[in-house]
Amino acid sequence: MLKTRLAVLSLSLLASSMAYAQTLRIGLKEDPDVLDPDRARTYVGRIVFTALCDKLVDISPKLDFVPQLATSWSYNDDETALTFKLRDGITFQDGTKIDAEAVKANLDRSMSLPDSNRKSELSSVDHVEVVDPSTVTIHLKHPDATLLATLSDRAGMMMSPAAFKGDKTFSQDPVCSGPYKFVKRVQNDRIELEKYDGYWDAKDYPIKKVVYLPITDATVKLANLKAGDIDMLERLAPTDVPQVKADKSLDFEPVTGLGWQSITINTNNGDRAKSNPLAKDKRIRQALEYAIGRDVINQVAGNGIYPPAQQPFPPSSPYLSDKFPVTERNVDKAKELLKEAGVPNPKFELVFGTGSDNQQLAELIQAMAAEAGFQITLRATEFAAMLDELDRGNFDASLIGWSGRVDPDGNIHPFVTCKGALNYGRYCNQQVDKDLNQARQVSGVEKRKPLYTDAQTILQQDLPVIYTYYQPWPFVLNKNVTGFVPYPDGMIRLKGMNVQ
Repeated sequence: MLKTRLAVLSLSLLASSMAYAQTLRIGLKEDPDVLDPDRARTYVGRIVFTALCDKLVDISPKLDFVPQLATSWSYNDDETALTFKLRDGITFQDGTKIDAEAVKANLDRSMSLPDSNRKSELSSVDHVEVVDPSTVTIHLKHPDATLLATLSDRAGMMMSPAAFKGDKTFSQDPVCSGPYKFVKRVQNDRIELEKYDGYWDAKDYPIKKVVYLPITDATVKLANLKAGDIDMLERLAPTDVPQVKADKSLDFEPVTGLGWQSITINTNNGDRAKSNPLAKDKRIRQALEYAIGRDVINQVAGNGIYPPAQQPFPPSSPYLSDKFPVTERNVDKAKELLKEAGVPNPKFELVFGTGSDNQQLAELIQAMAAEAGFQITLRATEFAAMLDELDRGNFDASLIGWSGRVDPDGNIHPFVTCKGALNYGRYCNQQVDKDLNQARQVSGVEKRKPLYTDAQTILQQDLPVIYTYYQPWPFVLNKNVTGFVPYPDGMIRLKGMNVQ
């Protein structure tokens, strides 16, 4: 009898262990914002969407476009129509069909929803045509060199039309097209997904359950990983790089990203801009840039993994211009500009997302700027709440990053054009708009790069955004997690991953 009980207990523990091994727990740097691809803005939200919502096309680790919900695509001769062929027999997580009508409904929603953040990304689209159940054509107002890249991100994510009908509650119970379906969310605590067995490629997703855990304190997040309470984390704090490299129980998987970190200035957003010294005179913004040492940020805050940035395009991009080298720190020059502007000791508030690495960066900028005469107060805010404040114009300057996009347009247009969805400071320059809008309509580096360079000639003087460093994606995993492939876009793709 005792042997029988022990055998039953042993089997029970084994079954429990196997079930536990089917769950992957991922530590996120922040809590995602709204779980609706049309309304969402955060990088961590995109990580969750990567498991939850398939797109028409995806990218490879080498940044080539590859099939996802669509198996093929083609342009007409004048590049004003883009036609997709969809996979046969695929379904949303509620069992309804993913067909051309559903794709049209999704794109129409992205373009018409009052608070959609995808509107500007799809501004070139005239209308969407259902050719047949497996064929959909996007007709354009003019050629758009950015469209395929746009559809490899949130604008191309497909949600169940049955679920977003009525709209207001979709984000509370999202139904999408990806390999994992929504289970529940506890704000600022966890998001749980489980495998959708009806997914068209389900066999390549052995993990049964995924739990995303926002842990803003980098030290706590790494401690949780070492203790086995999470299985992997995104964005390791730079100060922890040496100890992670020395820990044989962990895998350090960094990848060079496509994005940037910046100081974004409120130049024209509401009443706050009227009293913001940074908004009154571009020489004050130029002084701030001279006061900040990007090399110091890399060495002190980045532990060598924060490459200094002057432009929105990463070093790997053919659109990076050699006309704008990184500005070297020059405190005397900063003081001179402040004197010329008649404001030797400008005061402003710098807001940033909660987290120890953000705090360290903010304090470093505060200290460097103080040497030139700036008096900066700091305000840490939960990241999603900070985005709401930026939208309302309740800031002077903000530390904010961008995860980066495959096409250069995605790294600059939304942030500095007059009606850009992510232009938090409401900067507006008609020539910049003209250049960047034209760059969307022509193909090839040789035609597009001069337009980006022309726009940057203005932006480098006006400085509505001061780029500080290029965003790396340092992932860390426990040794029992296998199959992870880091991508330059910083997304965690679960295909082929497992927890041993």
